[in-house]
Amino acid sequence: MSNIPETGRTPRVQIRLIVIQVLVVSLLLTLGGRLWYLQIRQGDEYAAKASGNHVQQVVKPAVRGAILDARGVPIADNETRLVVSASRTELMKMKDDGKAVLTRLAGVLGMTAKEVAEKVRLCDAETPQPCWNGSPYQPIPITDEATAKQALQIRERTEEFPGITAEPTAVRRYPAPGKSQTSQVLGYLSPVTDEEIKKAENTDSPYLRSDQVGRSGLERTYDKELRGKAGVTRYEVDNLGRVIGEAESDPAEAGANVVTSIDSRVQAVTEYELNEAMKAARKEMDRNTNRLYEADAGAAVVMENKTGRVVAMASLPDYDPNSWVGGISGKDYAKFTSKKSNYPLLNRAIQGQAAPGSIFKVISSTAAVNAGYDFNGNYPCPSSYSIGGQVFKNFESQGYGSINLGRALEVSCDTVFYHLAHEQWKKDGGNSPKKPKDWFYKTAHQFGLGKETGIDLPNEVTGRVPDRQWKKDYWEANKDGWCKTGKKGGEYAEQIAYENCLEGMRMRAGDSVNYSIGQGDTLVTPIQMATIYAAIANGGTLYDPTVGKAVISADGKKTTEIEPKAHGKLPMNQKTRKQIEQALAGVATTGSAAWRFGGWPQDKIPMHAKTGTAEVYGKQTTSWFASYTPDYTIVMTISQGGTGSGASGPAVRKIYEAMYGLTEDGEQDVKKALLPKPQSALPKVEPDGSIHAPTVKPYLPLKPSPPADTQDLATAGGGPLLWRRD
Repeated sequence: MSNIPETGRTPRVQIRLIVIQVLVVSLLLTLGGRLWYLQIRQGDEYAAKASGNHVQQVVKPAVRGAILDARGVPIADNETRLVVSASRTELMKMKDDGKAVLTRLAGVLGMTAKEVAEKVRLCDAETPQPCWNGSPYQPIPITDEATAKQALQIRERTEEFPGITAEPTAVRRYPAPGKSQTSQVLGYLSPVTDEEIKKAENTDSPYLRSDQVGRSGLERTYDKELRGKAGVTRYEVDNLGRVIGEAESDPAEAGANVVTSIDSRVQAVTEYELNEAMKAARKEMDRNTNRLYEADAGAAVVMENKTGRVVAMASLPDYDPNSWVGGISGKDYAKFTSKKSNYPLLNRAIQGQAAPGSIFKVISSTAAVNAGYDFNGNYPCPSSYSIGGQVFKNFESQGYGSINLGRALEVSCDTVFYHLAHEQWKKDGGNSPKKPKDWFYKTAHQFGLGKETGIDLPNEVTGRVPDRQWKKDYWEANKDGWCKTGKKGGEYAEQIAYENCLEGMRMRAGDSVNYSIGQGDTLVTPIQMATIYAAIANGGTLYDPTVGKAVISADGKKTTEIEPKAHGKLPMNQKTRKQIEQALAGVATTGSAAWRFGGWPQDKIPMHAKTGTAEVYGKQTTSWFASYTPDYTIVMTISQGGTGSGASGPAVRKIYEAMYGLTEDGEQDVKKALLPKPQSALPKVEPDGSIHAPTVKPYLPLKPSPPADTQDLATAGGGPLLWRRD
């Protein structure tokens, strides 16, 4: 009988199976123990190591689109510069918070340690400019004007400059001083803030930490189009920072180019002539105060009549927008925001408010006609007009007898409008109105005053129409102060406060007559008045002023035109419009501006104008000049500059002469004309997507060239000097 067990296994086989089972169990126990050790005993340690293997994003900023003038000449574009930046994160890891590194860096860059330290400090409620208002984790630019030698020093001595980089980077470039600045129109850039990033994260145009955002002007209005889309490359890296693979990559998309209606040649002439007019005004004596005019600020607008497009917009004092590139210095920021510098960041063409003086009379004339007065009726124009014990004088106390409204506009007779406004005030019920018609105030609102024009520039102000509602609201806000400081029979200011305390909510006769000639509490902006005079010229359409003309994609394949839009019609029929237009032509030929437009070719290029001299309490008079030809409207104003025809008139004429190419004897030389007709076509786009920028031709003067140090007008884009005409 066999000794083999029923299982068929020999003792030797059984022993082997037992050994194998023991080994398997041992291995399982070993693996289980090791798993427990890794996951439980040392789980936190290995989790920390595993987290070191993660994805890092490298952001490549998109090239910002250019801002171009109407012919394709860049007025804001980009250039490659050596940018030195500091990583605040790396600096904060150092014992001294990076002070030693920044001090050494200051020595290399030729800056003070304080200047460099201010660049990298973070902005908050208690920290004044300059400071960094971008992400603290983003490299902070110290300068964008590093030389190749400085950059080489930093890169060769990395151990002395940890956290400091010096790399070629595309940065914004604006016209250099001496060329057409267009400062307030263009605006400037600064780093995006955490709040802005959070606000835009769920939109179709989110911000990245590296983004620069437009803060004013066209840079702000068209920021989304100009910014493009940054490229992001994602790398897998280990805990030592070594790249172990590339996850994915999104290429950068360059921003679109914005074509404007600005003609940089006309812009340069406008800026120059406004500045020259202000300098000339400072040499004239104010007969009321026996001191020279201060002429401390000014603005000018050149607009196409039939589209509302802005051809030029100047505001003084201005500033160099390049000062913001790479971070503004404390010195420049203090200068740009100080009262001493008269706030050059303000665009006075859309933010400067002042009483309009007699250029307002086109509105008063329309109001009178709408109220039932005959435009061709006879109205007395004495040297003064009395209401109770108060005497309202005509300008320079001159009288013209009995005249119609057209002649009253030509010679700018105040007393005609005093009389009409007073009569209408009495018809409305005087101090006790029940259902006043308020034609003079209603008409101003219909002309678009008291609200924004809709221009495509940020922070436009509304001006003010001091109607009954405004009087009531203003009295409610100020009555406590007036009643506290007012004194019957006291000093002038005390007496005025006393009267305002008692009846400041009422529309008094004096308020109405002052208002009729653009005085009192009325406030307008140059862009509002340019819109109104352009509407008179074009037949009555009030256009939204626009600076942007088209958006062209970076590759040139897509063009989106910005079409003109209207926001209303003038509240006058064509008969009244033509009568006013005829009177405005008379202003330039026989009226208050005739002495400035002698020899003008009225038969070829009809000129229409209105002068204005507005009185301002505590200051010298404000000069206004509003005008138009069949093609363009130009409005200029100079704060504390004197009379309209005296200060602003000559400058406005020179701008027209440059645009139409008028010679010394009044003939037109089309070859010398900068813009004899509005330019409707867009710039030519080359096959590679670039936009053709024409060569800028010199603008020759009518008289011998000025000294070399004043030959400083050149258009943007590096063209030849643009000479002025004397």
